[in-house]
Amino acid sequence: MSLKVEDLKVYYASLRGDVKALDGVSFEVADGEIMGVAGESGCGKTTLGKALIRLDSRQRHVGGKVFLDDVEMKPGDESSMRKRRYQDVSLIPQYAMSAMNPTRKIGKMIADLVKAHGRRYTEIRPELERRLELVGLDVEVLERYPIELSGGMKQRVVLVISTLLNPSLLIGDEVTSALDVTSQKAVARALVEFRDAGFVTSMIVITHDISVLFQVADTIMVMYAGHLAEKAPAKTIINEPLHPYTKMLIGALPKVGDRYGEQELQGIEGRPPSLLNPPEGCRFRDRCPLAHDRCVERPPFVEVAPGHQVACWAVTA
Repeated sequence: MSLKVEDLKVYYASLRGDVKALDGVSFEVADGEIMGVAGESGCGKTTLGKALIRLDSRQRHVGGKVFLDDVEMKPGDESSMRKRRYQDVSLIPQYAMSAMNPTRKIGKMIADLVKAHGRRYTEIRPELERRLELVGLDVEVLERYPIELSGGMKQRVVLVISTLLNPSLLIGDEVTSALDVTSQKAVARALVEFRDAGFVTSMIVITHDISVLFQVADTIMVMYAGHLAEKAPAKTIINEPLHPYTKMLIGALPKVGDRYGEQELQGIEGRPPSLLNPPEGCRFRDRCPLAHDRCVERPPFVEVAPGHQVACWAVTA
């Protein structure tokens, strides 16, 4: 087992109270698995990714445990996480194309990074060059500044940097956002190739675009307002979703070959609840067409079929 998360709670402090961005989530990611995380903006996807590597000082770890390769990580302890960051767990951050220092050449930036983790740049340089070639980049990019690269090239460089120390878990947050379709496909293919090559054991790929996850993910986990809604193999989520929210997300996707006149896309009425004072029970109930009296209780996230978990009273009752 690569990653195990138990009842993880992460809040943000505000002048009006705690924002319960991640409010008791439990799931597992197996060795070799690429798990996609999907949901609307504000559902807790990015908070989850940052909490697993502790990359946002505004976050407050309220409760829960995280185990990576059967060793407990301490997401609330900056000192402990600093030792594991980029070596055991690594991150491709949101807006990764802007994550590199524009005033330093890429090779120098990588040399500083590996030195900070007790490695010599001269020793790691041959492997660095090999991985750049694997993602279709010339070694000459190491002598360039980030501003000299296209968006797709920057994203592939960040992928190489984030996996250079062979982490057990890689978290990719919106790795294909702001890229053209060709670059999206290249980055998605590189993610799978890096997993298959053993450069990283498992991955969590975070995005609001389920169609991207369908290209790369083995399983997809859907989040809503800080809770988990559904987790299943990617094909099951796309073709046989059970949770009403998942069904509505899939229904909002355009289908290849359909014209507007043949199929009008259906949106989801209403808005997600405020996480300052979220409702008790199922947080989707005010927008759910299947809501009933029992939805005032929080539904458990239970397995309804092998590898398929859902949190919905209408499905599990």
